[in-house]
Amino acid sequence: MMEFEIILAVAMFACAILGLLAGYSVALTLGGVALLFALLGIATGTFSASFLIAFPSRIQGASIMQSQTLVAVPLFVLMGVILERSRVAEDLLHIASRLLARVRGGLGYAVILVGALLAASTGIVGATVITMTLIALPTMLRQGYDPKLATGTIAASGTLGQIIPPSIVLILLADAVSNAASQASLKGAGSGVVSVGDLFAGALIPGVLLVVFYLLYIAAMAIFRPTTCPPVTLAEDTQPLTVKEVAFGLGAPLMLIFAVLGAILGGVAPPTEAAAIGAAGAILLAGIRLADEAKSRLAPLILAGLCSIIAILLLRNTMDLRAGVAAISGANSIGIILTILASLVFFAGVAAGLLVLRKMRQLVPALTSATHITSMVFLILIGASLFSLVFRGYGGDEMVAALLHQAPGGKWGALAVTMLVMFILGFFLDFIEIVFVVVPLVAPPLIMLGFDPVWLAILMALNLQTSFLTPPFGFALFYLRGAAPDEINTMDIWRGAVPFIGLQVAMIILVAFIPSLATWLPSLAAN
Repeated sequence: MMEFEIILAVAMFACAILGLLAGYSVALTLGGVALLFALLGIATGTFSASFLIAFPSRIQGASIMQSQTLVAVPLFVLMGVILERSRVAEDLLHIASRLLARVRGGLGYAVILVGALLAASTGIVGATVITMTLIALPTMLRQGYDPKLATGTIAASGTLGQIIPPSIVLILLADAVSNAASQASLKGAGSGVVSVGDLFAGALIPGVLLVVFYLLYIAAMAIFRPTTCPPVTLAEDTQPLTVKEVAFGLGAPLMLIFAVLGAILGGVAPPTEAAAIGAAGAILLAGIRLADEAKSRLAPLILAGLCSIIAILLLRNTMDLRAGVAAISGANSIGIILTILASLVFFAGVAAGLLVLRKMRQLVPALTSATHITSMVFLILIGASLFSLVFRGYGGDEMVAALLHQAPGGKWGALAVTMLVMFILGFFLDFIEIVFVVVPLVAPPLIMLGFDPVWLAILMALNLQTSFLTPPFGFALFYLRGAAPDEINTMDIWRGAVPFIGLQVAMIILVAFIPSLATWLPSLAAN
């Protein structure tokens, strides 16, 4: 009977993969296949109906609908969608390219730096790649850049949204790895505590190093193959950038990113509250960006609201602002008053930003798009949860654990097999399916083998990022091909991605052999 259960578990997994490759809806495929195999198991006496009875309470429980970690997802999605629709990326690229115009390879540097900023602002790979392709690729080709270098740079910088926090991938990975660590701790391995802040801190150094690797590659191309990345030629009547343009176009997005990440990494606010700050900050940024087009006089109020975010965070981090304590010092009372005033300015600025977005007819489309993306994520999560539940009911999790424990090469062999499987699945499945379906199966046994869960999650994120960039099936390459001009050859896109894939693999190896790159910052936060 046990062998029949294992056969059904393997067949269930294979049917789900085939259904996904055939193009059927991810959430409905996972849930539908799980239900069919559950009914088959109940009919044959190999599956207990109690698993299905417990499913609704599992959905309503702390792991999904009441998860504080997952509450941050719709807020970060809203933040990214608003920044995308308000054309903040255009301003970033325009200003960065102008600042680096005289430098050979300057436009390539600008694309990578803007890609990193957009990754930290939106965390949505598809949106970043398509936006950068539409904005940057025509300019790079017009300035004489080699098509391979131009497309490779855009595709690679677009995938930075996988690893640079605040990334939606890291938020979902944090939830999955935290559950896996909890399962492992119940069996006597690991601490069982992994937060979004841990993964954000763990991904920061690898993400920054990856950006540095990309920049060094462009620098090497500028030295050894200068014809592939000439300096930008500006028109004679081009006006120099003003301080106002640089402050609004470059400084304001940087301030928002520092506010969100600083709130999380500095322990000022948990991820959900920091995501709310990010969403409100995106509304303020979009309001500033669109105020001139809307012929609105609300720009100063919106700017004051944006500055108030930093003021509130500084006051919160430097003073005891609790109003209910027995004795309040004069300094703290002043701090409370200043915080109240800053909060009033903040809410007034957000209200003004919403008015500008509504006037420019961007508010409803942004809310609709964010709702669609969030609904898709949570529907997939529900389908994947049902799939995992049925798979475990057949003993599939024990089978996966046994296979990894018996892998040649010990725990490193098990890790290598896991990374290879995830890398291949990344050709065909989006990161959401992999995080919700594969990670819950492979992470518990790997943690039980002695791997640090934060380090493991960062390796998985880097691995998926590399998979999304690898031809012929990389998602980033598909996004770029769909948005690129017809004269761009597909083989040029593939060849352009190869050097950046090498840099990605080097980063994976570096993190694998120097775990402190991913664990040092989280350990500081813990202390």
